[in-house]
Amino acid sequence: MFTYILKRTLLMLPTLLGVLLLTFVVLQFVPGGPVEQYLAEAKAGASGGGGAEGGGLAYRGAQGVDPKRLEQIKQLYGFDKPAHERFAQMLGQFARFDLGRSFFQNKDVWQLIREKLPVSISLGMWTFFISYLVAVPLGVAKAVRAGSRFDLVTTLLILVGYAIPGFVLGVALLVVFGGQLQWFPLRGLTSSNWDELGWGARIVDYLWHITLPIIAMVLGSFAVTAMLTKNAFLEEIRKQYVLTARAKGLSERQVLWKHVFRNALIPIITGFPAAFIGAFFAGSLLIETLFSLDGLGLLSYESVIRRDYPVVLGTLDLFTLIGLVTKLVSDLCYVWVDPRVKFD
Repeated sequence: MFTYILKRTLLMLPTLLGVLLLTFVVLQFVPGGPVEQYLAEAKAGASGGGGAEGGGLAYRGAQGVDPKRLEQIKQLYGFDKPAHERFAQMLGQFARFDLGRSFFQNKDVWQLIREKLPVSISLGMWTFFISYLVAVPLGVAKAVRAGSRFDLVTTLLILVGYAIPGFVLGVALLVVFGGQLQWFPLRGLTSSNWDELGWGARIVDYLWHITLPIIAMVLGSFAVTAMLTKNAFLEEIRKQYVLTARAKGLSERQVLWKHVFRNALIPIITGFPAAFIGAFFAGSLLIETLFSLDGLGLLSYESVIRRDYPVVLGTLDLFTLIGLVTKLVSDLCYVWVDPRVKFD
């Protein structure tokens, strides 16, 4: 086991390096880099309007700019050095857990992540746990009642919920429950008078604001898990050891949750890393935008649009590392769930 963990840990380094190298190379060919973005914003500010100009490998936004000023801007962003030197410098910073400093927000990337993390944690934790707390029991119930009216109706509802995009559902929830009925707030994670509320009122206010975004994210997210749980249980229920357990006089509850559940967990655990990482960092961009929630998804999107490379690469480094560690933990859970699994 120790040898396996050591090998997987060592393999994380080249994997992380490959992800960063590929992203860094791609960013070198993306039109409209940080220097051009800065010049376009400065030009728009001076003229009182306008936006970022078209891109290209050459900085067309630099036309008419004093060469010395242009060199100062490039030096400010570190573009006065060759690409390989900038990449090596970035790797050195990441090795010291220094994710750099944002070009446009004048803050450390770590500070930006800490500021946005509460929103992503709120969305991710609720989405992940509610999805699995609903999907796994629902999948077990569907497997036990396979072919019944309950199974057919719930399958239809699950597929309909899965087919509706979370963003479309969020718009509908906002229009109906936020606009027409005015039961829930339209934006934000807390009210403007949050600091003046007591602890009980804060909890109620927080749950009041988070209800619609969570419904929009959860409805379709547990469909795959529910169907996977059902199929895994159906496969295990048909095996010989289940008949033996029933012949010994065990109750149906003991057979399902003590014997079948443990053996059916392996395919369910396989989806943990993707579901966990996706709920926290990948699936909330549109929901954050719709409900005006300033989280990591919105931060990543805006950093890509503004070519804020330190934020793009810093968050990518962090998310990739978290994903690799989570994948390792899920593999180790195989041994905990099924002792027959041997990594040797």
